[in-house]
Amino acid sequence: MFLDNIFDLAKFSADGRPVIYKNTHSISLLFDSSAVQSEMYLSEPDELLLGYTITMMGFLLFNDAPKKIAMVGLGGGSLVKYCYRHLPQSVIVVAENNPEVIALRKHFEIPQDDHRLQIVCLDGCQLVRDAENDYDVLLVDGFDRSGQPPQLCSQGFYDDCYQSLAQDGMMVVNLLGNSNDTDLYLDRIQRSFDGAAIAVDATESGNRIVFACKGERLDTAEQSLLRQLKDLPPRHALMLRLTAQNIMQQRRNDKLAATFA
Repeated sequence: MFLDNIFDLAKFSADGRPVIYKNTHSISLLFDSSAVQSEMYLSEPDELLLGYTITMMGFLLFNDAPKKIAMVGLGGGSLVKYCYRHLPQSVIVVAENNPEVIALRKHFEIPQDDHRLQIVCLDGCQLVRDAENDYDVLLVDGFDRSGQPPQLCSQGFYDDCYQSLAQDGMMVVNLLGNSNDTDLYLDRIQRSFDGAAIAVDATESGNRIVFACKGERLDTAEQSLLRQLKDLPPRHALMLRLTAQNIMQQRRNDKLAATFA
């Protein structure tokens, strides 16, 4: 369904099918009228507009040149397009289980599949279950009309995510910050990754972004992290300055909490 009138959007009663809303400056993907899943500037289709997508790109602070990136959830393709354009050394595979979402890719100017990009109609659970030591970065951003599907929040799923990563690989998960289950999901991630996980507030969003590592990259010293931020291309460095600060502050908070536990 394609809407271009704000009053139609306000009256929209979702049946679970994806809806495109277009105004003068942007185009958005929604499953209902209560939340925007993806948003794209018409004049800058490859740029990141929603704050949580910017925070998820924080993996660049730990690995600025991943060879293989996997994504669970396509949406409007904001993360796909950004990585495809700005990380030319990366091969990207995306699992999206809703064919109607994939069918909208042209509206969001998502590139066609080629030697670097493959978008498959597949449940994210199967993608990680079938992989072992494959991915340098795994971005989990799978939502439907009801929110986060239970199969993408289970202990077994996070265990499979861990196994799918290469050594020192990193998983980044977008969680709803206002969900009563967020702490439960974070605890599951901590168990799957032997405690190597940290959750920070997403930029300009109520979401929580979890960074979890198969290895010790999350323990990177602050000076090294700041040096990595400085060495990033200016586009990335400016975008990720707040995320770097939030990660360092959260690490301090977690260490302090552990001291008094």
